[in-house]
Amino acid sequence: MPGREHFQQLEPFNGGMANNMEEMILLGKQMEKLRTGDELKENHRHSDPIQFEKNY
Repeated sequence: MPGREHFQQLEPFNGGMANNMEEMILLGKQMEKLRTGDELKENHRHSDPIQFEKNY
């Protein structure tokens, strides 16, 4: 499996959320800290509404 250096040299395919390996690592750390719906309920908080696209 290629090392971190290999991924830092690649151009993003679609310019999505993470443009390089450093951003991907930061996003991963943020996602690890996200609370679940049950954890939010314990703190009397609400999660974001479900988002979806309507097909007309």
